[in-house]
Amino acid sequence: MAVRVRVPTPLRRFTGGEGEVPADGASIRQVIEDLEKRHAGIRERLLDDKGEIRRFVNIYLNGDDVRFLESLNSKVKDGDDISIVPAIAGGR
Repeated sequence: MAVRVRVPTPLRRFTGGEGEVPADGASIRQVIEDLEKRHAGIRERLLDDKGEIRRFVNIYLNGDDVRFLESLNSKVKDGDDISIVPAIAGGR
């Protein structure tokens, strides 16, 4: 299943500068594994040592935060849009 993954600027060094890349998989976890095969090193920026989404990384599936869906087990289908968004902290 081909999906489109939008990559934030800080991670584009793994994708050859591309802001949008294709990936395959039936779940968010499989898409991340496919991204790792195509763009080595990106998985460790997205997942922690336990294999869970890092605290300061948000992943959206068609605009919905996957943490409020089925997290890494969220199902994806052909043509879906996945956005990786680094969380921004700060302020008062």
